[in-house]
Amino acid sequence: MSKFRFHKLAAVLVLIGFGAWMGTGEFSSVGSAAPEAEAKKATEAANKPVAPPRTVAVIKPPRTEHARAIRISGRTDADKRAVLATRVMGIIEDLPIKQGQHVKKGDLIVRLQAEDKIAAVTMAESMVKQRQGEADAAERLAKSGNTPKLQVDQTRAALASAKAQLESAKAELARNELYAPFNGVIDRVPVERGSAVMAGTEIATLINLDPLLAIGEVSERDLGSVRVGSKADIRLVDGTEVKGELRYISSDAAPATRTFRIEVAIPNADKKLPAGMTAEITLRSDPTDAVVLPRSVVTLSNAGDIGIRAVDANEKVVFFPIDIVDDTPTGLVLAGIPADARVIVAGQDMVKEGDTVKADEADAETVRKLSGEVAESAL
Repeated sequence: MSKFRFHKLAAVLVLIGFGAWMGTGEFSSVGSAAPEAEAKKATEAANKPVAPPRTVAVIKPPRTEHARAIRISGRTDADKRAVLATRVMGIIEDLPIKQGQHVKKGDLIVRLQAEDKIAAVTMAESMVKQRQGEADAAERLAKSGNTPKLQVDQTRAALASAKAQLESAKAELARNELYAPFNGVIDRVPVERGSAVMAGTEIATLINLDPLLAIGEVSERDLGSVRVGSKADIRLVDGTEVKGELRYISSDAAPATRTFRIEVAIPNADKKLPAGMTAEITLRSDPTDAVVLPRSVVTLSNAGDIGIRAVDANEKVVFFPIDIVDDTPTGLVLAGIPADARVIVAGQDMVKEGDTVKADEADAETVRKLSGEVAESAL
């Protein structure tokens, strides 16, 4: 009896479930509901209105040959510098120089008192004259056969010895005088006439200011961009601007800074430019084909690379990696941009690579600004 009730209850439950399914209205076969839903979504997407392409402003930037400026802090210095010192001790008899005086090579700088040395030279000259007479007499007697050859040789040796003593006396006397070794300016005279000095005492400092040198240190990153013989612009701390020529680049870096010493020669015939002034040295690298664009044009690609976005012939956005050649007050100097590229100058951050856009030429104001930046950067 209980078994009969169970079957009856099961039948009632099945009937109720069937009635509920009929009420939903879903009569499709198993597995057919999903394709119908996808078809419905596709139809809706096809009927959905397509958004118009985004509008961007583009320009073909003018190209220029740009030489990157390498700015170096440095100082001016003399081309030659010599500390002139005495070679012997004595008292200063003559000091014909003063600070700031221009002298030429061979001009007298100082003369020490040398009465004893002058006397030694006079005595040596007398001895040479005596030995010369003895040698001449021995030669005449030897020719007549009245003097042996050995005596002639002795007089010749005595004459040679007298001449050597004379040369020695003259050399010793010359040590009391000091002459300028090159053309220059007397920068320092720490002694006075009548002073007693020891051997090695400084008499004067002589410097040569033509050419004047501008000395600085170039970094290892910029070392390959500078060349001996290239022109340089120098700005002194007082605002004076001059030009020079790079004449020396060290081949050995400073261990502490990894920088290389350079020397720029500046013409200074009138000696108006002094040594020891702070100077800014501007060198220029080899010219590079580049364009000048505002910093706002530079952006990042989807991969994180730095570059610019442009529009190709199919009105699609493309990305060009760039090489920043220089950073000038008027904008960035960029290399790596094709000559026919239409660079996006407005709206580049609102699009991505592969997007189809509407490219409008930039307005006259933007073109004028970019052209002005290129012209200024080329000066």
